[in-house]
Amino acid sequence: MRRILEGTPNLSIREAMVTGLDIGPNDEIRGVMTYFGMNFAAKGVVLTTGTFMNGKIWVGRASMAAGRAGEAPSTGLTDTLVGLGFETDRLKTGTPARVDSRSVNFKGLEEQPGDEEVRWFSFDTSVHIPRPQMSCYLTHTTAATHQLIRDNLAETPVYGGWVDARGPRYCPSIEDKIVRFADKDSHQIFLEPEGRTTPELYVQGFSTGLPERLQLVLLRTLPGLEKCTMLRPAYAVEYDYLPAHQCHASLETKKFKGLFFSGQLNGTTGYEEAAAQGLIAGLNAARRAQGLDIVTLPRESSYLGTLLDDLVTKDLREPYRMLTSRSEYRLLLRSDNADRRLTPLAREVGLVHDQRWEAYQQKQARIEAEKARLASTRINESSPLAAAVAAASGQGIQRSATLEELLRRPHIHHKVLVQHGYGPIPGSGISPHEAECAEIDIKYAGFISRQEKQLHQLAAKASKKIPSDIDYHSIPTLSLEGREKLAKFSPQDIGQASRIGGVSPADVSALLLHLEVQRRRAALAAKNGGQSAIYPAAAAPGGSEQCGACNRGLSCCWRLIFR
Repeated sequence: MRRILEGTPNLSIREAMVTGLDIGPNDEIRGVMTYFGMNFAAKGVVLTTGTFMNGKIWVGRASMAAGRAGEAPSTGLTDTLVGLGFETDRLKTGTPARVDSRSVNFKGLEEQPGDEEVRWFSFDTSVHIPRPQMSCYLTHTTAATHQLIRDNLAETPVYGGWVDARGPRYCPSIEDKIVRFADKDSHQIFLEPEGRTTPELYVQGFSTGLPERLQLVLLRTLPGLEKCTMLRPAYAVEYDYLPAHQCHASLETKKFKGLFFSGQLNGTTGYEEAAAQGLIAGLNAARRAQGLDIVTLPRESSYLGTLLDDLVTKDLREPYRMLTSRSEYRLLLRSDNADRRLTPLAREVGLVHDQRWEAYQQKQARIEAEKARLASTRINESSPLAAAVAAASGQGIQRSATLEELLRRPHIHHKVLVQHGYGPIPGSGISPHEAECAEIDIKYAGFISRQEKQLHQLAAKASKKIPSDIDYHSIPTLSLEGREKLAKFSPQDIGQASRIGGVSPADVSALLLHLEVQRRRAALAAKNGGQSAIYPAAAAPGGSEQCGACNRGLSCCWRLIFR
């Protein structure tokens, strides 16, 4: 990636520690200031500080200022951000020890080979480079491991009491596992090679804050590691972050135009989460600098959209991981259709070149052609394929059936059709992955259609925009907690408002009604040549709002919105 960056025309790379921001008179970013006094002008700035902002690493009771081992922290920037009115807090994460693979006895360990069928993260076949897979190995903690940790909990930063920052719930340290899951006799530990040309093994699931003098002893309680050599100790790291409710879903800050936050600075943990945010923040910073519209991804469009929506609508106080279970639309957000969902948008905003776009269109055409072939090809009940389908699914064929109908049956997959001579037409160019895409579309069509229908029903209300200057404290029909949370998070639409913790369904209904009253009042005022409606904003008996457009109370608006 560095070679790509350094070879990109019109791109200059400068390295320095940023400590200040240049903010213009209209709350717009104008550039950054470095520790040594240099100023760099910019219309778009992305802060992506990782674990470096006032970072401190801990090994037992010993600590040093660092973003990670051997690298200096970023200092001064937190003070600048606090001075500009941003809220900051501290989080913690950790990394396990590295051991020398040459000192590990793999004979008694369970090998974890790679997938037999290689699947790629990229849909671009031109970057697929097949390589021999490297195995990981599975070991586990023992009674000796657990006892050593229990005896020395006071030597760790968290249980010793000198670090109180919250760590990641879904990647806990080994001491957290022993304490929180005291009923478990053992925990799985994965030994993962760091690379093809290094002897380092990453001891996955074994991060710890214990002193270095105890870490080697602890490692040697694991089967296969009885004589291991520790190359680098594990350590915990705490750092500053900014709760992401201070950003829009575009990752642009609400306070300053052109300033974007990304990655662990927003309270996430994990490489994929950081990379996803960097994509959106970088895209939007570039578009802001060019005077183009900002891009946001709806929650239902992707897991990236779900992540961004969660970050800006929830008051997260522990490192956030993107889990598939966080999305309500998992039938629609599948790995096989990620390019179908997002490539057209990427093309629209200039991130997909002509060659990639043509390849995408050809792929979709092959999938649609295969679906058409499956829908039009019939077999009769005497066919060997019919017998195989009946045996596998437990359902016989009456007279005849299309291949599409067969694929809808349980336990029947595209490869069964291929095995019986009903595979794709020779020369069609369709790949096994593309055939699988066609099969998924067919097999789950009913479920997918139902979820799409539910999504469309919700979209009309959820996408209703909320004025940026709305005064929630002046809406008496909102609960006190609802007013506080809505004012704090400043949601951009009803969908975001409904997902804020502390905002009840009743609050959402009241907000919808308020917006409709305001719309009617504005329409009536325009109709009357600028004269406002008969009833002022607050004012019906009992403290509820009256409809300024028809003077009949809120029930008329309720029927209008929900009919």
